[in-house]
Amino acid sequence: MAKGNITVHTENIFPIIKKWLYSDKDIFLRELVSNACDAITKFKKIYGGEEEARVDVIVDKKAKTITISDNGIGMTAEEVERYITQVAFSGVEDFMENYKGGDEKTRIIGHFGMGFYSAFMVSDVVEIETLSAQEGVAPAHWSCDGGVEYDLTAGARQKHGTDIILHVTKEDKDFLDADKVRGILEKYCAFLPVPVFFPEAGAEAGPQLNDTDPLWYKKPSECKDEEYIELYRRVFHDYNEPLFWIHMNIDYPFDLKGILFFPKLTHEFEAKEGVVKLFNNKVFVADNVSEVIPDYLLLLKGMIDCPDLPLNVSRSYLQNDAKVRKISAHIVKKIADKLTSLYKKERENYNRYWDDINPFIKYGCMRDEKFYEKVKDILVLKTTKDRYITLPEYKEENGETVYYATSEVYQSQYINLFKEQGIEVALLPMMLDTHFVQFMETKHEDIHFKRIDAALDSVKTEEELSDAVKETDEQLTKVFQGVVEEGVKIQVETLRSEELPALIILSEETRRIKEMSTMMGASMRFAFPDDKTLVLNRNNPIIAKMLSLDEEKQALIARQVYDLARMTNEPMAPELMTEFIIRSNKLLGLLV
Repeated sequence: MAKGNITVHTENIFPIIKKWLYSDKDIFLRELVSNACDAITKFKKIYGGEEEARVDVIVDKKAKTITISDNGIGMTAEEVERYITQVAFSGVEDFMENYKGGDEKTRIIGHFGMGFYSAFMVSDVVEIETLSAQEGVAPAHWSCDGGVEYDLTAGARQKHGTDIILHVTKEDKDFLDADKVRGILEKYCAFLPVPVFFPEAGAEAGPQLNDTDPLWYKKPSECKDEEYIELYRRVFHDYNEPLFWIHMNIDYPFDLKGILFFPKLTHEFEAKEGVVKLFNNKVFVADNVSEVIPDYLLLLKGMIDCPDLPLNVSRSYLQNDAKVRKISAHIVKKIADKLTSLYKKERENYNRYWDDINPFIKYGCMRDEKFYEKVKDILVLKTTKDRYITLPEYKEENGETVYYATSEVYQSQYINLFKEQGIEVALLPMMLDTHFVQFMETKHEDIHFKRIDAALDSVKTEEELSDAVKETDEQLTKVFQGVVEEGVKIQVETLRSEELPALIILSEETRRIKEMSTMMGASMRFAFPDDKTLVLNRNNPIIAKMLSLDEEKQALIARQVYDLARMTNEPMAPELMTEFIIRSNKLLGLLV
């Protein structure tokens, strides 16, 4: 039996461990299971053999313990003394100097060999039962209650390997919940290279929780589509199939493996729910590390495994490390190359994917100039004819103004007007498109985007008006001034189609400013007027006969025409819709 003191030339380190890593408490399981896997790997390298390698994590709620057991290389009493009480704290003074006054969110587990001591984040007492694989040595038992003193005595283990036994504190009793522990293991240890089992307390066996041979460690040529889809569903709990994926397997100039999936989206905002998991040698590190993976790539789902990155590093390290920047740039290049290859070799599939992938591509273009330069030639516009054409193709067919709609439903009448003139309308229905059209205008000075409810010139007829026509226009204007809201302008034109009695035109510039201010915050939502114009179509039979009716019918029909124009422009408020229905019934009654 031996007693000793952990060499710490400053105040007790354990309270600092608990304080600094409070937000990452569950990381202790990752550290201890990873250490167990390392011990097994060392045993295999030195001794080989056919023995089944395994790590068991056992929760005993009654005894209030968590045990991490491995059949790895084990330790002698001298090695316990050296590695547990000396090596782990060899850098503690450096830690105190560099980290004590720094960012409290900085991770320190993994630095200075302190992985084992993460056990004290949730434990009153930590025990080690270990037997070295060396012949003729005795097992050893080590225990410590979180102070600087420890006990080292003869152990009881019969087979080579190590048990780490955590006596969980009262405050951390939630870690004795089997479902919680299983969740942590599935999060951090799902792809460790050694089988990890989770037997119930008292049971000899339990289910294996991890896949020791993850797909991204294989060559793409060795993988089947079904395997990619199964991995995607299992990891991301998404039962839709991904659209496609990019498999990276790089050995030089850095070690990088991974798979990025392009998910199928059901609506625009779902794009924000992507998760890219960062691994280090199959050990999960974190989700969505933007210093390694650009934020616009985080719209995707996938896993990146990069052993060249330290297991635990501060964000300031990642931001300033040249290798991290090269890795990030290479991931972006692989994405752009995949998209370009799809466009050139599988254009039909690329067009089919466009509705789902365009938020990612557009956002990436606006965030990263280099990404834009790589993909600018494969940006396409989907039109109301279900065509997917590039901007140069649209310009060649329709001229330098890109006419676009944000809703095929509300703007259907406008779309029909443009179709009758042989002008193809692009569909840009997302909030993101408000930013994107302005971005594209900065890149193409000869092209201007105009929403179809702001583009009257293309659907009206230019003509000389007689005095009689001008007088009729004035009278129509007075009739409609009595039914429109304050601030709405009235204009009478001859539209090339006679079917539509009226439409509403919005100023493109004012509307864009208003949309941008609305996205920036509700406080600015009403900072700009609507700048609406009600355009009456003299070519329409209803408008042409308006002035021959009595005043009551004029007002009734004018309100109906105005509401119909509003309905093709935007959703109507419930009370206005009620009025519209009552008025419609009244008009039908006039026909009886």
